[in-house]
Amino acid sequence: MPVIKIGDRLVGDGTPTYIIAEIGVNHNGILEYAFELIDAAVDAGTDAVKFQKRKLDQIYPKKYLENSNIGEKNLNYLLPILQRVELSDEDYFKIVEYCKEKGVTFLCSAFDTESVDFIDSLGVPAFKVASADMINLPLLDYLVTKGKPLIVSTGMSRMEEVDITVNFLKKRDAEFALLHCNSTYPAAFEDINLRFMNRLRDYGVPVGYSGHERGIAVSTVASALGASIIERHITLDRTMEGPDHAASLEPHGFKKMVRDIRQVASALGTGQEKYMSRGEILNREVLAKSLVAKRRIEPGERVTPGMVSVKGPGQGLSPQRYTDLLGKKIQRVIEEDEPFLPKDLGVTITLDVEHTLPMIWGFVVRFNDYKGVLKHKPKLLEFHLTDKDLDEEYANEKLDMQLVLHAPEFWSNHLVDLCTRDKGHRQASIDLIQRAIDVTRKIAPYFKGTPKVIVHPGAASLDQPEDDVRFLYENLRYSVEAIDFDGIEFLLENLPPRPWYFGGQWLTNVFMDTFEIKEFLDEMGLKVCFDTSHSKLYCNYARKDFYDQVKVILPYVSHLHLSDAAGLDGEGLQIGEGTIDWMEFFRIAKNYHGTMIPEIWRGHQRDGEGFIIAINRLSEAYFKVVDEQSDKR
Repeated sequence: MPVIKIGDRLVGDGTPTYIIAEIGVNHNGILEYAFELIDAAVDAGTDAVKFQKRKLDQIYPKKYLENSNIGEKNLNYLLPILQRVELSDEDYFKIVEYCKEKGVTFLCSAFDTESVDFIDSLGVPAFKVASADMINLPLLDYLVTKGKPLIVSTGMSRMEEVDITVNFLKKRDAEFALLHCNSTYPAAFEDINLRFMNRLRDYGVPVGYSGHERGIAVSTVASALGASIIERHITLDRTMEGPDHAASLEPHGFKKMVRDIRQVASALGTGQEKYMSRGEILNREVLAKSLVAKRRIEPGERVTPGMVSVKGPGQGLSPQRYTDLLGKKIQRVIEEDEPFLPKDLGVTITLDVEHTLPMIWGFVVRFNDYKGVLKHKPKLLEFHLTDKDLDEEYANEKLDMQLVLHAPEFWSNHLVDLCTRDKGHRQASIDLIQRAIDVTRKIAPYFKGTPKVIVHPGAASLDQPEDDVRFLYENLRYSVEAIDFDGIEFLLENLPPRPWYFGGQWLTNVFMDTFEIKEFLDEMGLKVCFDTSHSKLYCNYARKDFYDQVKVILPYVSHLHLSDAAGLDGEGLQIGEGTIDWMEFFRIAKNYHGTMIPEIWRGHQRDGEGFIIAINRLSEAYFKVVDEQSDKR
């Protein structure tokens, strides 16, 4: 799918709409107004704010600058305004710093080469090309030399002109997006022709919409029609004097537009796959059905319709396999109401342990069920414990494999939270983690190597997000320092953005972004358990590049949880059933040979069938990357 990269954001088909608040010259040359407009854009939740930079003596003849009255009426109106509202270079330095403080991307249109150089010196991640300059090939040629993506508006141009510019940019291997635009201020609804975005998509580049109409409906619909970028002017007051105010949105309207676009974009998804949300998965476990035996079936019997019933839960063969099952010869005793399984269809899932990816792999187990997976010869066991499991006894079986223990995530109806402001809750969480570490020490002699303990930091809220993230990290630091993990490799795990606990969906506040996590790990001298599913969900939520996140965290990874993901809470999906490109992942992580489990939802059922499928698929992707790189050499 066509995408460009603006800073750390991927922008294009299948990514969340990139919203640009076009401040342009609506600051009226007053720096304080520019700051107020940035504040309004940030409050609305926009991705970027955009200004305009021009050297008037480079783009208009001297005679018009000295006496605009000798030009056409429109020029006579516009030039004096542009002369009056131009900000100083020093103002732009202040604006860029203010944008950094507010956490919003600074963009700017450049109308001449001197302005291009100046804007480039400010560190813009992309250049905007105004509709008037879409045909300005010399300017475009100069912009391409800067090596940054271009966002090109196509207003007031003919189709053949768009063709020429697109071919010009493609010949230079430029990275660019096209914005459909009607350059009338304001634009009449009947002139907008939103469906023309479909024609622009034929060029194979990201397509967006730059709107100058009144209201927010058209921009929201443009997003629903697949606009990857929405650009709208923002003003403090539409009645102000100036060329763009009347076609701009005031702060309240702009905020409503962003809200609606975000909701629409979230509801649209990518359209490339159908996946189940975590809430659906939880409901499916209860409500879905399986094919079950209507009576006891003896080995050697062939299945007839009278021997089959359909009952919940959905832990056996799907009822869609009914016709496949009829006539099959059963090789085992199946008791009444016991589900039929894939092996009753002759399907066997095996693991070639001699040809798996070169990681120290294993399975998720509990104290009461680990023996079933030993036949697959795992290299480690990862025990996932509840608070009640801490009182259970390990069987004291000596095993030639590594030990990983995942500490409880909750007790009773309380989440483990090492970051919370509630000191009592935080201390109770510390105590529970300490108990888990003590249990690990007790059973570690039955395994080889240094045991690892995986801990969720917490920091989840049910309703409102936490404003002071730094305070949460300070509490996490305090909690970690209070835990005795001598002789244990203590690993915090990165978290998903919208986890499900106690039947409800929560909001995670910290320990999701690997750039943040890296800083914390550097300070504390720790390693991490990296969960690919959690990270991908966070990237979908925060509009980040998953593979950039992997590159940053990989040097700190001591243990991997590998599973696929989709949407905002499609967690723990089977490999290949989400949106992670596993070959791209292994291009980055090919040299990681540490410990790993495939953390597939309900993968432990039927002696780890889901885990085996995952390892097979991961191994296939890994060796494809190895072969690919061998061919290149």
